[in-house]
Amino acid sequence: MAIYGKRNKYREVPLNSTAREALMNYLPTLPSGTTYVFPSRKHSTDAVSPIGERALIYIVGKYANHARVADVSPHDLRHRFGYQMARVVPLHRLAQIMGHDSLDTTLRYVRSTQQDLQQAVESIAWA
Repeated sequence: MAIYGKRNKYREVPLNSTAREALMNYLPTLPSGTTYVFPSRKHSTDAVSPIGERALIYIVGKYANHARVADVSPHDLRHRFGYQMARVVPLHRLAQIMGHDSLDTTLRYVRSTQQDLQQAVESIAWA
């Protein structure tokens, strides 16, 4: 999927089969000729724009509330994605997927929890 991120930086982001299937089911529900995956429904003019940051925060919060998950933001989801992906892919690939120019930026997303550190030292305990 092609996206424009911060500072209008273009990149392509791979999607797994679950995300591709959800997207393929969702796209036909959009109005004909829509160029955005999440178009704003705020304005009734012919000009179509993407949803804004506040709308995205609202939508994520709404569905987190439905799922009975407290206090979740789009950035929380991004951090969780980075954390989970770091378990299975090398950091240089994760940096590319997340659109980071520096591995230092990626490392902020993958800080270990205290539980992770405890499990790591337990893995070498003598039985």
